[in-house]
Amino acid sequence: MVRSRIKKIDWPLVVAVLLLVTVGLLSIYSVSQKGEKKIFERQLIYVVLGFFLFFIFALFDYRIFRDNNFVLLGLYFFGVALLVGVLLFGREIRGASSWFRIGQWGFEPVELMKVVVILVLAKYFSLRHIEVYRLRNLIISGLYIIIPLVLILLQPELGYALIMILVWLAVVIVAGIRLKHIFLLVLIGVIVFSVSWFFLLQDYQKERVISFINPHADPLGEGYHVIQSIIAIGSGKLFGRGLGYGTQSQLDFLPEQHTDFIFATIAEEWGFLGSVFILVLFGLLLYRLIKISLTSSNNFARLFSIGLAAMFLFQAVINIGMNMGLLPIVGIPLPFVSYGGSSMVMGFIALGIIQSIAVREK
Repeated sequence: MVRSRIKKIDWPLVVAVLLLVTVGLLSIYSVSQKGEKKIFERQLIYVVLGFFLFFIFALFDYRIFRDNNFVLLGLYFFGVALLVGVLLFGREIRGASSWFRIGQWGFEPVELMKVVVILVLAKYFSLRHIEVYRLRNLIISGLYIIIPLVLILLQPELGYALIMILVWLAVVIVAGIRLKHIFLLVLIGVIVFSVSWFFLLQDYQKERVISFINPHADPLGEGYHVIQSIIAIGSGKLFGRGLGYGTQSQLDFLPEQHTDFIFATIAEEWGFLGSVFILVLFGLLLYRLIKISLTSSNNFARLFSIGLAAMFLFQAVINIGMNMGLLPIVGIPLPFVSYGGSSMVMGFIALGIIQSIAVREK
C-alpha cells in the first residue's frame, strides 16, 4: 500500500520544490563561506527534516483535519498559545519578538499558524459552500484570523500579518463571496492598516514602508537595503558573476544575503537566467497546486490547496518585490529558498498534506 501511494505522489511538484531548495542551498553555501559556515549545515538539516516530514504527512490521511473538529481546534489553540508565549518569552530579533530560541536553534510560531489558519478556513467554508455568500460567514471566518492577526501585529510582524490577510481574502473569494462584500473587506483592510500604523508598528517599520518610495532620500539608512539589493540584481546581468563571486553579497554590501535578500544574491551570482529559473519553478509549483485543487472531489481539499497556493504566491511576490524595490521591506522569506528552519519545515509539512490529497484523489 505504501509503495502504491508513493507512486501516486505528484512528482512534478516534488521536483520543482527540490530544485528551489537546491538553488537556495547553493546560494547559502556561497555566502556562508566568508563568515558563519554553520548556517549552511543547519539549513541542510532543516531540509532533510522537512523532506522526512513531507513523506510522513503524504502517507498520512489528510481527512483527519476535515472530519475531526477536535484535532483542528486543538492545533488552532496550540498555535495561538505559541503566539502568546513568544510575546512573553520569545527572543527579540531585529525589533520583533517572534522567535523561541534554544541555543543555535529557533522556532517561529507564525509559520505553524499560517498553515493551521488555512486548514481552519478550508474546514469552515467546506461546510458552508451553499450559503457562503452570507455576510455572517464572512464575519465568522474573519474571527478565526483576527486573534492570530493581532498577536502577530503585536510582535510586530507586518509582513506575516499581510500574508495572513491575503490568504484569507483568496480563500473567501474562491469559496464564493459576493462583490459587495469585497468592498467591505477593502474597508476593513484600510481600518486595520490605519490602526496598525498608528498604534502597533514600530518607527523603524514605518520608515521601511516609506523608504521604498524613494530609497535615495536616506541612502545610508532605511534606503540602504533596497539600493544595495537593486545594485546586486543589476550587476548579475544575463549569466551572473558566478557562484561565490558576487561583490555585493560576498563583500557584505548586501545585508541579509541568505534570508530576506537571497533573491538578490541569486540574481547577482546566477544572473537574469537564474532569476527566471526561480520564477519558472514557482510557476510550476503553483500550477501543480491549482491542478490538485481543481481535481479534488471535496471542498475542503480544494480550498486548502488554493489557500496554500495563495500563501506561496504572496510570499514569493512580496519577497521578490522588496528585493527589486517594488514593495516595502517587510521581512518575508522566499519559500524553500531563504535560510530558516521554521519556514522550510512547515512548508514541507504543508506540501505533505497536499500530497496526501493528491494520492487519495488518484
